[in-house]
Amino acid sequence: MKINGSVAVVTGGASGLGLGVVTMVAKNGGKAAILDLGASEGASLASELGDSVVFIPTDVTDTSSVENAFGEVKKAFGRVDVCVNSAGTGVGKRVLNKDKAMFPLDLYKKVVDLNLIGLFDVVRHAARAMSDNEPGVDDERGLIVNVASIAGYEGQVGQAAYAASKGGVIASTLPLARDLASWGIRVMTIAPGIMDTAMLAGVDEKVKAAVTEIALFPRRLGNGDDFASLVGHMMENNLLNGEVVRLDAGTRLAAR
Repeated sequence: MKINGSVAVVTGGASGLGLGVVTMVAKNGGKAAILDLGASEGASLASELGDSVVFIPTDVTDTSSVENAFGEVKKAFGRVDVCVNSAGTGVGKRVLNKDKAMFPLDLYKKVVDLNLIGLFDVVRHAARAMSDNEPGVDDERGLIVNVASIAGYEGQVGQAAYAASKGGVIASTLPLARDLASWGIRVMTIAPGIMDTAMLAGVDEKVKAAVTEIALFPRRLGNGDDFASLVGHMMENNLLNGEVVRLDAGTRLAAR
């Protein structure tokens, strides 16, 4: 799949990793739909990036919103070639804190609903849209890239919900690829390490410097360009399928 001329749908595309993908696709001759909350910067970003980018207000935890979004993408660009699922949340709490207060069950459900169930809803709608594509090289019809986290392997203190949701994304990779292989749709997952995104907003530079020290090399925070570069390679190398790729500079998380 060539980036030039492709149509990408990016959830969480108004910031961070998703915005990196949207920008990369647009700069390389493709078209992109930003699917993000109405309160996001999606509208202004789409305007800045030009006619090759549209913003479609979307709540991925609302299946009618997701269905409507894919309908709007089809109206705008006619098809979907790649879908990148970067919408997510990383709220953290201990299962039992020092005051014996338990992790709120509604918060646990909210994290899983967005990071795993909402992601799956987007996957199934993306696959349905891609199934209408004319087969390309090797009879390929599309690519889905899901975003997990290295916390899905090495969840830290306070990450019970987040790690469970991202671990579910990781575990889904191969069965999703197997399900969609007959349609010529590939499924890949990226498990980012510590990235300089909104999840680190409010963290001072001293703390940021400290967390970079756990990387092997290079010792720096990842960014949207790093992520987008990997997505671009996945698009263009159609032998990549059914696998999870860590994007973490060799980082391994400690307990806290």
